[in-house]
Amino acid sequence: MSDMVRELNWERSRKSAVSRAGGADCLRNSRIKRMTDVVGAGLGLLILLPFLALIALAIVIESPGPVFFRQRRSGRDGRVFRIYKFRTMKVLEDGAEIVQARRDDRRVTRLGRFLRRSSIDELPQLVNVLKGEMSLVGPRPHAVAHDQYYGTMVTNYNLRFHTKPGITGLAQVNGLRGEIRDIDHMQARVARDLEYIENWSWTMDARILVRTLACAPFHSAAY
Repeated sequence: MSDMVRELNWERSRKSAVSRAGGADCLRNSRIKRMTDVVGAGLGLLILLPFLALIALAIVIESPGPVFFRQRRSGRDGRVFRIYKFRTMKVLEDGAEIVQARRDDRRVTRLGRFLRRSSIDELPQLVNVLKGEMSLVGPRPHAVAHDQYYGTMVTNYNLRFHTKPGITGLAQVNGLRGEIRDIDHMQARVARDLEYIENWSWTMDARILVRTLACAPFHSAAY
């Protein structure tokens, strides 16, 4: 699918989302959400900087390769950006075919296994939040190759692009995270993402963030 056709499809999906949910425009245009993102991500990076530097050093010592893993993801309105994560694998996949991490995946390094289980590998995405490419809370972004596949397989999949993707989201705090096992699993995620978009409020974001801190580290689906 060409970039022009993809953008047109996402624009149609965005307009459809607006007509379905009055709260969707509030989410899209909320200044308080952006302010919360900037303050939260900025403070998080400032406080965690020494810890993040130690993680980066440990990655360099353990295995050859870059500290950060960057991969193309789809953001609001389908705009492509590069997401930041700590490198946890021996490979850096970002092409037409991307194999998701599975339990006991041999591509994952020893340190990477801990980083993934604890969700520490996601912390560099605070930079994406400061850049305005992501939000603290929103639908989790998938690899561009996966968006192209599931966009044709899952009803209303592209409505997720009405808002910025998030480091965490309603789907994730309800246990829908990690490896996507089948189409039904993705449909369940999309349903939660659309529920979030249609019913967004600042207090909902706050509840999701608190639940993330409580349940994200060492979740059974993180591997």
